[in-house]
Amino acid sequence: MQNKRGISQAFSEVPKDLVLRRASVFDVFDLSRVLIRSIALLCEIDHQGDPEKIALWTANKDPATIRGWIEAGSQIWLAENGGRVAAVGGLFETGRISLLYVDPAHTGQGIGSALLNRLEHELASVGCKEAQLEATRTAREFYLARGWQDSGQSQEWNGIPQLPMRKSLHLAD
Repeated sequence: MQNKRGISQAFSEVPKDLVLRRASVFDVFDLSRVLIRSIALLCEIDHQGDPEKIALWTANKDPATIRGWIEAGSQIWLAENGGRVAAVGGLFETGRISLLYVDPAHTGQGIGSALLNRLEHELASVGCKEAQLEATRTAREFYLARGWQDSGQSQEWNGIPQLPMRKSLHLAD
């Protein structure tokens, strides 16, 4: 379901103590944990349990690299559920969503949808009319259900398909 602004409203029952906020350098260990757990445990359709693919995919998800993303001014967002980091998202103000991963212990609770909605709102608020991302096979249906559309040919990155998607973004007048 979408509202008239085109920003995803596809989540229903979100945990009442969910907090969405910009990440800081003090969050890097939790962010790293969520990214690695999500990739290793939820993205099997993409990496097929291949330890080499998992290692390549998670190689830049260490705390030091994540600290560099934050210090360089990237917008890295997180969702806290009950005081624990449950999801990680990232964006570039040029209109690209760079990350969206949910910890396996927090799936199915609307947390990924809530964080995606926040990222879309942030992009729309800086004037982006359209957002883009590269989805995995694991995440493609999640994005389609939230108003995203396929937008090009699949590319491979280290043997893992990357599926280009886009979504129109509009703020209310």
